[in-house]
Amino acid sequence: VNSYKRLVAGQEAPSYICWGQNNRSAMVRVPMWKPNKPSSARIELRSLDTSANPYLAFALILNAGLSGIENAMELPEPAEDDVWSLTPRQRRALGIKPLPSSLEEAVAAMEASELVASTLGDHVYDFFLRNKRAEFEEYARQVTPLELRNLLPSL
Repeated sequence: VNSYKRLVAGQEAPSYICWGQNNRSAMVRVPMWKPNKPSSARIELRSLDTSANPYLAFALILNAGLSGIENAMELPEPAEDDVWSLTPRQRRALGIKPLPSSLEEAVAAMEASELVASTLGDHVYDFFLRNKRAEFEEYARQVTPLELRNLLPSL
């Protein structure tokens, strides 16, 4: 649940679904490379944090890439502006959507993805969803010090 607290505009972690070259606000960044040095070409996927299961994450990343190739999906235009500084209207006009801002939103997105279900298989998919729903439900039942400090006096 804490992974989503880092997805705030203007921080280091990207909070919108887009790609760009040399764009620190992009979820996928394609840094400049040296044409005479092919080994310098790379991409950076900046949305994962250290709490992700690397085996599941890389299986999904690779299968999503293969699916994009097999289905000849068009790559959207790169986001070259600082995505964080754009207004919501500007982001919508560019087709830039936000990443899930909570574990609850991420679980809903996962449930809607046939690619995730087919990549992980029924057993892992169902087990993962069940555990993440339970994690979020436990989190949602907690009363935080912030809530106590700011809301209790008004009762």
